[in-house]
Amino acid sequence: MAVLKEVQQNYGKLKQYINGEWIESRSTQVYENVNPATGEVIATFPSATDEEVNQAIESAHAAMKTWGAVPLRDKAKYLFDLRQKFVEKADWLSRILVQDHGRTIGEARGTLSRCIENIESACSALLLLTKGEYVSDLAKGLDQTLYWEPRGVFLIITPNNIPMHAWSSFVPYAFASGCPVIVSPSKEDPLCAQAIFEVTREVAGFPPGLMNLVYGGRNVNDKILSHPHVKGVGFIGSTDVGRKLFARAGELGKEASINGNGKNHVVLTEDMDIKTAVNGLLRGCYGMAGQRCLGADNLLVMDGVYDKLKEAFVAASAAMKMGYGLDESTELGPLVSKKGQQKVIDFIDRGIADGAKILLDGRNATVKGFEGGFFVGPTVFENVDPDMFIARQESFGPVANLIRVKDIDEALDLINNKDDYGHSACLFTQSGAMARKFTKEADVGNVGINVPVPQPYAFFPLGSKNESAQGTAKTRIDSMRLFLDQKTVTERWA
Repeated sequence: MAVLKEVQQNYGKLKQYINGEWIESRSTQVYENVNPATGEVIATFPSATDEEVNQAIESAHAAMKTWGAVPLRDKAKYLFDLRQKFVEKADWLSRILVQDHGRTIGEARGTLSRCIENIESACSALLLLTKGEYVSDLAKGLDQTLYWEPRGVFLIITPNNIPMHAWSSFVPYAFASGCPVIVSPSKEDPLCAQAIFEVTREVAGFPPGLMNLVYGGRNVNDKILSHPHVKGVGFIGSTDVGRKLFARAGELGKEASINGNGKNHVVLTEDMDIKTAVNGLLRGCYGMAGQRCLGADNLLVMDGVYDKLKEAFVAASAAMKMGYGLDESTELGPLVSKKGQQKVIDFIDRGIADGAKILLDGRNATVKGFEGGFFVGPTVFENVDPDMFIARQESFGPVANLIRVKDIDEALDLINNKDDYGHSACLFTQSGAMARKFTKEADVGNVGINVPVPQPYAFFPLGSKNESAQGTAKTRIDSMRLFLDQKTVTERWA
């Protein structure tokens, strides 16, 4: 298979995008951006100054009136133009995503497909979900109308694991709703944000200020959210940070869509097809090096098939090829950061210390030619007690726990009573009755049947529950509920 070229080796100092222009920051606080496969610096980026933050907010606030005056059909055309730009630039964006984040090129291409789907979904939402409602003659001569109106400027915070997909889960819907945005990307892969903005700015119809890009992290985010012109925040990241952000939004009286961690389970039954299940588990457990909120963590395996599943899964896991994602034969890339790598290693250490048995140990993984990369190999535990730390908390790495269960009821009990997050759960089975029971009784927001990752398409919401989400809007098409407000008009003319 081919080894693709990097778009470029070093991108220099990244600029912020404010009021339709690339701005060289005056900040003296500058961070390094590292390629996780090599450990080498590929860019630097600033923390926005107070003046730059205010410029972004004021330009977004001014753009709301301009964008609001654009006819609906023209807005739809510009969103369709945005979709076409992403189609044209998909390969370019994919290679930057690999270089900046560390995933494989196949995973990156899948991400760009998801981004395009979100833009398509936003096009549909613009035409269908912004329509109001009308009832005539509620009483004699009395009519009532419901209008949907944009709330205002929004802060969008994107995480280090899905920097492009998270952007697409909010921003196209904000545009469709009439809301300008200020995007604040993770410090670990800001190059992805710059690449997205380079593509988006090519759409001729988007007015200056509709989209703004600033760097800086939590302090900058709080300055933005605290401003009176900013009406809310869309966030994807950790539950811990999300809770604090949700509390802050509530304190300020702002809208919020907060999406956090998950501790996801896959139930493997005695009537499943082992080959199909194992192939799926490789993607579910190790896709994006395990840095995936919908990824599989706990494998609940029924007694009758446990030994066969264990043997097949461990062998397949051990055979995965690690490497730089621009090599098309690579199956497992690095963690996004050195900090993330160490966190996963600490997680594995904790599992061993607590008494779990390690069947496959990825802590000392190295890749020839990429010795400075942040790699952790596939790791498999068994003898995992459901109350152990590794069974309750998300590893955010390529780690899988094998847990024996006797039947579907025991599996559901573990999912419903040992998982605080309620993000997702999957079942591999040939039994329709068992699948129906699982779908109805699993207390999670996203259910998969014979799929390892229950990823909803863009025109469905990401149905997270419990500790995995706060706020009423669940991203993707459901973001429209975040960005739109209601106005009712009652009229009497007779």
